[in-house]
Amino acid sequence: MKAAVRVLMIEDEARIVEFAQAGLALRGFVVKACLDGHAGFDAACKAEHDVVVLDLMLPGRDGLSVLTGMRAAGVNTPVILLTARNALSDRVAGLDLGADDYLAKPFFVEELAARIQALLRRRAGDRQNTLQVGSVQLDRLSRQVSCGGHRIDLTTREFNLIEYLMRSAGQLLTRTQILEHVWGYDFDTGTNVVDSCVMRIRKKMAGINSSLDADSLIESVRGVGYRFKPAP
Repeated sequence: MKAAVRVLMIEDEARIVEFAQAGLALRGFVVKACLDGHAGFDAACKAEHDVVVLDLMLPGRDGLSVLTGMRAAGVNTPVILLTARNALSDRVAGLDLGADDYLAKPFFVEELAARIQALLRRRAGDRQNTLQVGSVQLDRLSRQVSCGGHRIDLTTREFNLIEYLMRSAGQLLTRTQILEHVWGYDFDTGTNVVDSCVMRIRKKMAGINSSLDADSLIESVRGVGYRFKPAP
């Protein structure tokens, strides 16, 4: 039997903790909650959890301090930050300090569960040299991508983008997230480089297999971002 995913949630708003615990429990997660930064840091350092969901605004010890202390203590448990919707500087600081992902408040528990699962899949993929989603295969050592056995010639940026999407197959990634992970935190978020890069990848995919629906494989969500279609 597959072990349940163990989640440590460090959040001081009881209402958020209650609905997240209930929603995650329905999906088979085991959730432990800490309501302040000191208790959360102590629990996180025991490394008994698969993922930590960490609010930034905490009593006792703020979230960035908890994150910094975890990484300094050698705790490598994946961390998803909970941030205010427009707190770009906090998200950037958290990612720089070793956070793995972020989720803006208010959020749907379905999205939190999806991000946890995607993060754990990415972590598992870091220990593998190849990724495969449907007919698309990516080799991290040779930095080559093939579709149906046919190699697709990609630039370094295109490879990094498709790797990020494939590691999170099925998860909707915003343009801001893609920019931060593929281009860097200081890149202009008003640019259309993400859309242009996706268009080039789709065109190259269609070029090696005319029957491939590249637009469906890399799905676009208008006004939000992109997701890589998971294998059926």
